[in-house]
Amino acid sequence: MSGGLLGAEAAPRPSGFLKRILVTGGAGFIASHVVVSLVEKYPNYMIINLDKLDYCASLKNLEIVSEKQNYKFVQGDICETSFIKELFETEKIDIVLHFAAQTHVGEHYLSFWRKLEFNYVNVYGTYILVGAAYAANVEKFIYVSTDEVYGGSCDKEFDESSPKQPTNPYATSKAAAECFVQSYWERYQFPVVITRSSNVYGPHQFPEKVIPKFIALLQQNRKCCIHGSGLQRRNFLYASDVAEAFLTIMKKGQPGEIYNIGSNFEMSIVQLAKELIHLIKNTSSEAETEYWMDYVKDRPTNDFGYPMNYGKMYSLGWRPKVPWKEGIKKTIEWYQDNFHNWKNAEKALEPFPIAEETV
Repeated sequence: MSGGLLGAEAAPRPSGFLKRILVTGGAGFIASHVVVSLVEKYPNYMIINLDKLDYCASLKNLEIVSEKQNYKFVQGDICETSFIKELFETEKIDIVLHFAAQTHVGEHYLSFWRKLEFNYVNVYGTYILVGAAYAANVEKFIYVSTDEVYGGSCDKEFDESSPKQPTNPYATSKAAAECFVQSYWERYQFPVVITRSSNVYGPHQFPEKVIPKFIALLQQNRKCCIHGSGLQRRNFLYASDVAEAFLTIMKKGQPGEIYNIGSNFEMSIVQLAKELIHLIKNTSSEAETEYWMDYVKDRPTNDFGYPMNYGKMYSLGWRPKVPWKEGIKKTIEWYQDNFHNWKNAEKALEPFPIAEETV
């Protein structure tokens, strides 16, 4: 949908809602869980999902709420200045949760091959959005960043005051966007909040990411592709827990603050592969498990891990609730039936050459 479609020809704007919440990238992975939670838990709020429907988005993620009276989908691009300005003027937004971004760093190395696109969407798009939100005087702007802005570490825990030391173009673009958002707090006391979360897994995730990719490969009798040693460690949070964290921040997050959304559940990529192989292939020996693992050249700047202190989130009353065994079981079952929710899902499983140029 372009800017003109929000004008006189648009359907009359619903009224009678206490709040009007804009979620950008709402047809993507994490944001779709947030949209569903908002629609179901706040029937007196209008939830507006803005998404340009890029390759990793799917409206199938929103089918459960698509007919709800307090849900509205708008197709559009956060980088289109006039469109965004008109969206805020038309929809009278009260709160923004900004998820929309180019994200993939992994096997396909998209952030290395397409650095300009990542900066255009993640930095310029955020610049446009936060500027429009400020002009519209919204009451809270939540910017969804990533633990990757801290850079990889094996010997220290990051808190919200730790310096940003990103090691790939994606993380660098998110760090730069954070600076734009934070400047509106420093200069205007505009009520922004920044979040940085650990790796999230669960239904709705496009299978370019490690967990759905390994699941899909194994379900198609193909081997897991392990970069380098596979000893890099990641903390994992189930999607519904992260959605609850964002609802908590929407209600209790303090303007100008940064919140780490983390989990103490951690495992290496090679451990992850072995666990998924055992669960999906029912292997009974180490040799049988190793058969389903294929070690390849490591990707550029593969951070060792992002251990975070998330005490500030705990102080808001949030805790992760879904244990790993329950969450991964639900995730495996979901991909058995929903892998083709994206028309190009198979392409995400194809091998891709290593990027030699990395900066």
